[in-house]
Amino acid sequence: MVTQNQRGRNVTRTVSAGLSDVGRRRTINEDALHRDDDMGFYVVADGVGGHSRGEVASRETVEQLCVWMNRAWDELDRMVTRLENGDPDAHWDIRRLLENGVQSACYMVFAMAQLDPDKRGMSTTCSALLIRGGYAFAAHVGDSRVYRARNGAVLQLTEDHTLINYKIKHGLMTPHEARTARGKNVITRAVGHKDYVQVDTADVDVAPGDRFMLCTDGLHNYLRSPDEVIDLIGDGALEVGARAAIALANQRGGKDNITTIVVEVQDS
Repeated sequence: MVTQNQRGRNVTRTVSAGLSDVGRRRTINEDALHRDDDMGFYVVADGVGGHSRGEVASRETVEQLCVWMNRAWDELDRMVTRLENGDPDAHWDIRRLLENGVQSACYMVFAMAQLDPDKRGMSTTCSALLIRGGYAFAAHVGDSRVYRARNGAVLQLTEDHTLINYKIKHGLMTPHEARTARGKNVITRAVGHKDYVQVDTADVDVAPGDRFMLCTDGLHNYLRSPDEVIDLIGDGALEVGARAAIALANQRGGKDNITTIVVEVQDS
């Protein structure tokens, strides 16, 4: 389950495919993605703001996270070694590393917007996934998502930071009412909206054959049930699954930009 990557460090072996599509209604793609099988690191981001340059916010967030993770490579490698040696604190340290990376990106995007009036108000969602040492670590802000597919079952690692989800959690609305409620796209947290954002983190074990799907709401808003994640990426070539996901969202309306990354954990 552990192999050597090109930098000579121990990692959990992963392969991936990713696609982004402007959709059928938009003229600008404000989504961004990053995938690095060498590091086992993946990100999707969905820019918020339209004329406020959401595409800048998403691209900058992805770039800042990549820089952060590359700079932290040696520190992360030591954490993974501790993780593999059974140190329970290593889980929290890796989650904190990801959290701090998103926080750093948030501060940078906010600062860029303060310096340029054309970028005022720009922000983005962000869902990042790191697969190392037999675990998958997620860091999340907004309403993009990360799913794990295993043996025909789907687990959603992230929780939507939306007004609708907030109302459901606090008993102000039922899931049935939410299906027809207005304001489904109103998010309550975004990277760059302010100079600080609360970041959710999580970790789960991984096993050979597990597949993960990161996606923006331009895809998951069209999923009729979590089981459709299995239909899309449960088996077959990863590239085929990614293309099928984009096609499904476009066939059901394509009102938003659509981005997905499909990741498979392999047995080395």
